[in-house]
Amino acid sequence: MTILVTGATGQLGSKVVQQLLEKVPASEVAVSVRNPEKAAHLKELGVDVRHGDFDKPETLDSAFAGVDRLLLISTDGDNETRIRQHSDAAKAAARAGVGFIAYTSVGNAQESGLGLAPVHKATENAILETGIPYSFLRNNWYLENELSSIGAANAGAPWVTSAGDGKVGWATRDDYAAAAVAVLTGEGHENTIYELSGPLLTQEELAAAVGKVLGKDITVQQVDDETYAEIMKGAGLPDFLLPILVGIQQGIREHHLEVEHSDFEKVLGRPLTPLEEGIRQILA
Repeated sequence: MTILVTGATGQLGSKVVQQLLEKVPASEVAVSVRNPEKAAHLKELGVDVRHGDFDKPETLDSAFAGVDRLLLISTDGDNETRIRQHSDAAKAAARAGVGFIAYTSVGNAQESGLGLAPVHKATENAILETGIPYSFLRNNWYLENELSSIGAANAGAPWVTSAGDGKVGWATRDDYAAAAVAVLTGEGHENTIYELSGPLLTQEELAAAVGKVLGKDITVQQVDDETYAEIMKGAGLPDFLLPILVGIQQGIREHHLEVEHSDFEKVLGRPLTPLEEGIRQILA
């Protein structure tokens, strides 16, 4: 059995590999990375480090060769680039005869109006077209995405948002990684879709949990999108990132991440990490 993880030096991929190595021998784990030198520490552990560049599809053929189970972690970039990269990866998996693909998608990918959803809808469809057995891991939202807001609140700033009363299913990246590992190493996950969402909470509820951990009263400042962008720019965020951040706030406000489901604990076989404990973990 060979299990391969793409993006293995990234924030999610590194956690997946770490947890995989706790469950299966290193000889059964392979990784596909754009820069193998960055994965030298994995090679020392006995992991098969392969060169795979999503912008050079020909490298994926050899990266995916002999792979029984593949975790395709979504790449970064604009929607058009990501759709092209993911489509090329799906085709390479088919050419290489990969036996199973797990893909990190987003909540309600096929119907969602979230700005990021077109990437995941197109990728799910590309994987379906290969005919390879699959599992779509529809990750709702990483708690770690809020680290900058948590840091600002700890420094005394208000919790700024334009998300209104929209709710999000935050969970830790460790828990999302654990779900991926459970699917990669378990049985009966062929042709499945898992909506992986934590308890649905508003910005006020998340800020209250953060305040409890920090021992602070955190004021939530609801603003419009234009003001939100101005505040983010004033905080030093680059201009290219502002529309993305505003789009996420808009998507939350329009309830696109309100996907409630029990799949997460079902896949994990245990309760999710409690929110306050998750906040403590990422602060540490």
